[in-house]
Amino acid sequence: MENELQKKYGLLTAIAMVIGIVIGSGVFFKAEKVLIATGGDLPKGILAWMLGGIIMIICAYVFATMATRYEKVNGIVDYAEATLGGNYAYFIGWFMAAIYYPTLTSVLAWVSARYTCVLLGWDIVGPEAMAISGFYLVGSFALNALSPKLAGKFQVSTTIIKLIPLALMAVVGTIVGLSNGILVSNFTSGVIADVASTNPLFTAVVATSFAYEGWIIATSINAELKDAKRNLPLALTFGTSFVALIYILYYTGLAGAVSNSVMMKGGETGAKLAFSTVFSEIGGTVLFVFVVISCLGTLNGLMMGCTRGFYSLAARNLGPLPKVLKQIDINTNMPANSSILGVLLSGVWLLYFYGANLTAVPWFGPFSFDSSELPIVTIYAMYIPIFIMMMIKEQSLNFFRRFLMPSLAVCACIFMVVAAYYAHGKAVGYYLIIFTVIMAIGIIINYKPKQAGL
Repeated sequence: MENELQKKYGLLTAIAMVIGIVIGSGVFFKAEKVLIATGGDLPKGILAWMLGGIIMIICAYVFATMATRYEKVNGIVDYAEATLGGNYAYFIGWFMAAIYYPTLTSVLAWVSARYTCVLLGWDIVGPEAMAISGFYLVGSFALNALSPKLAGKFQVSTTIIKLIPLALMAVVGTIVGLSNGILVSNFTSGVIADVASTNPLFTAVVATSFAYEGWIIATSINAELKDAKRNLPLALTFGTSFVALIYILYYTGLAGAVSNSVMMKGGETGAKLAFSTVFSEIGGTVLFVFVVISCLGTLNGLMMGCTRGFYSLAARNLGPLPKVLKQIDINTNMPANSSILGVLLSGVWLLYFYGANLTAVPWFGPFSFDSSELPIVTIYAMYIPIFIMMMIKEQSLNFFRRFLMPSLAVCACIFMVVAAYYAHGKAVGYYLIIFTVIMAIGIIINYKPKQAGL
């Protein structure tokens, strides 16, 4: 066993990881939810996608600035340590490893299975879907744990593949929609259905947060990225800007394929229906295969972060069994034990997601919350102290990088927290109870009478 990760990824892999993790299931999975949240109001839906993209770009830019100054084991944990010290770094690292990575990874395993089932005509919440979810979860883990270089190549390949359906729908869907009048009709029809939320824009922006999330996971390969201080900022800045643009164009093209009312009623088949309408049944099926591959690429990127979650703590001699979890396999140069624990927790959260969101009667009563959105909003709340301390400590930066962008990032994060409250209501309180219990467990596990500093 070794105890250091090698520099094995280049700029192309880093960019592919940012784009590949972010672009995937969310733009397909949440497109119909944004329409439903806004009552079919297309301009308001596009505004929600724009706001979500702006929030992502602003936060990514601030972290890109920090990436030029700090390079250690895991980007977000490194930045927390540099600005707020070891205790906060452990706090955020434990959250990422125990909640953030495994919740998103588990949801992506199901979403990948969901679109596979749509393609095959199977029930998206039946035994077939859950069996495929488990298979995808284990398969992605095996790919990353046994051959991280192959996982990196898979990430680049799927990133290229997943852009095909998005680009085609953005261009062809818009042209078709303009020629047959559907796009203009969708833009001018206004609200066509009742909305459940008191603030539909907030609900829609929170929905887009899942589609935009994942870029921060690219910082998890900080220690394995060649010339990280140069390549990571480039990947974050270019990748997030590209994603926001392609999402807005795709959403516009989607509105040219079918009417808003049809898309809202389509449910899980909405995206397939749109592709089949524009590209014929056969062409739509082929492109929908690319959608499934797109989801698998996102799952792979999330698993890349998930397998390294506990390693980032163990490398600092923190968390559970640090001597065990910081071991690097000499053959694969992967933190094998950390990977196993990461996929185990992903399985636990997959079981929770099914019982809380996919069953007719939620298993967990009031403690059933949407694990695809609330952990994302939590991480935005955790960014706020980092941005504030960056403004205080980074005296060598100019006004734009030290004050303006971090201030905008703080405002963006506060907006996300408020929007989450409006979108999820009482579920936020029950989620915070579970969050508090898990974080307390992390603190207890890490307690040592003579704890070494970071």
